[in-house]
Amino acid sequence: MSGGAHRRGSVLIIVIWVCLGLVALTVYFANAMTSEMRAADNRAAEVSARQAVTSGTRYAAYVLSQFATNGTVPYRDDYKCEALPVGDAMFWFIGRDLDERPTTDPMFGLVDEASKINLNTAPRSMLEALPGMTPELVDAIVSWRARNQSGGGDSTYGRLDPPRVNKGGPFETVDELRLVYGATLDLLFGEDTNRNGVLDDNENDGEASAPRDNSDGLIQPGILEYVTVYSRQPNTRANGSRRINITTAQNRQQLNQVLQRFGPQRAAQIIAAIGPGEIRSVAEFMLTSRMTAEEFGQIRGDITVSTGTTVQGLINVNTASETVLACIPGIGPENAAALVAYRIANPDVRRSFTWITQVLSRNAIVRAGPYLTDQSYQFCADVAAIGYAGRGYCRARTIFDMTRGTPRIVFHQDLTAYGWALGAQVRQTLRNAKENRA
Repeated sequence: MSGGAHRRGSVLIIVIWVCLGLVALTVYFANAMTSEMRAADNRAAEVSARQAVTSGTRYAAYVLSQFATNGTVPYRDDYKCEALPVGDAMFWFIGRDLDERPTTDPMFGLVDEASKINLNTAPRSMLEALPGMTPELVDAIVSWRARNQSGGGDSTYGRLDPPRVNKGGPFETVDELRLVYGATLDLLFGEDTNRNGVLDDNENDGEASAPRDNSDGLIQPGILEYVTVYSRQPNTRANGSRRINITTAQNRQQLNQVLQRFGPQRAAQIIAAIGPGEIRSVAEFMLTSRMTAEEFGQIRGDITVSTGTTVQGLINVNTASETVLACIPGIGPENAAALVAYRIANPDVRRSFTWITQVLSRNAIVRAGPYLTDQSYQFCADVAAIGYAGRGYCRARTIFDMTRGTPRIVFHQDLTAYGWALGAQVRQTLRNAKENRA
């Protein structure tokens, strides 16, 4: 073979290797671009999910402005709360079943913060009745919230990592409980580590995956499920004037003026029924006055038993769960189930608390009255969203305050890191939709 042929063969081999190199580079960059395109697509899906969460938060504010004025609780029939579209994305309000019926899929809707126990005002006995609560943690909570008390726990907190001091002031958020000595994650979260109120698969498999659970098929939430720091109601009427303090007889001249709307004779009957004794709660007034439900409803927004500008920590008997009701003095476990059963059988009664006279004795109402209300002014919008094509999960929790008559955000928290919270049914629906598109 001539030298020219050798040279041409060598050139051919070099050209082939160059071509192979170029093909390899093309394939490499093509794969890199494909991966980058998928990553960008996923980021875009996440952005759409976050925008859907923002839209859900705005929609929650609209719902509250329309259906939650003057202490009224918006119920599920008043608004839409699941799979609401925002472009190609969707959002849900992760709510709670007021009657605590066992389920593996979350309920949807806004959550009434007055349905929970307020950490800043609850007496020791109420805190002790919470599921899983320990006496040591109750002591730590009471010490933490007590004003102007910097001792009593400083040495203990100072030895922690990181070191801190006993606050000696009210809780500002529920998650502040994680700073309190003795508040372990097991106590705070229980089995419900994603805080959606239902039993997910990983919360019912024993030691197979986190969290550790007893795999009994029942959700056992932690303390965070039942407590709040936001519940308070204004001592003003719808027109902005102060409510009438009905605690003592000296203040009842103003009350008599309000009662004149029922006529002089009926007003005199109500005043006579109340008598000269001290009234400790609005519920006790309702009971003592012997007013009809219609009459009481007409003056409910005019009366109070507090001299402050707000009343903090009252529990709405219409929305509180059986677990919370069982913690209230005068109700306890023996009456809590009966209250919930009556609510289920009579769903139309949940706009007032006059119905509790059908379940509780006079003595029980007098004892429980200082802790009860039928009005709510703070609500939680726990918004979970999915981006387009069923990708890009995001979740955020927002607390709205309605004491000024318009929705005002007082707390916002990103809960995306807590994991999937929409349950198995929504997941399967999204999978079926993806298969149908394919």
